Amino acid sequence: MGSLSIWHWMIVIVVVMLLFGGRGKISGMMGDFAQGIKAFKKGMAEDDKAEKSEPAKLEAAGTAKTDAERRAESVRS
Repeated sequence: MGSLSIWHWMIVIVVVMLLFGGRGKISGMMGDFAQGIKAFKKGMAEDDKAEKSEPAKLEAAGTAKTDAERRAESVRS
């Protein structure tokens, strides 16, 4: 029970050959993974920029509305 049988070793060898065999499969997968992370970071940075610009637009619209309300109130009285 403590040692591995020949079938365990065969499975381990097959898995290792699949992962590390061939023309740089692991390096290709890691390159794709790195590109995915870069794209994710770029997307997050774009979202942050969009969120920062939205409150400014909302505040400007909010002050314009309150100014308009103030003018309407001053006209009423």
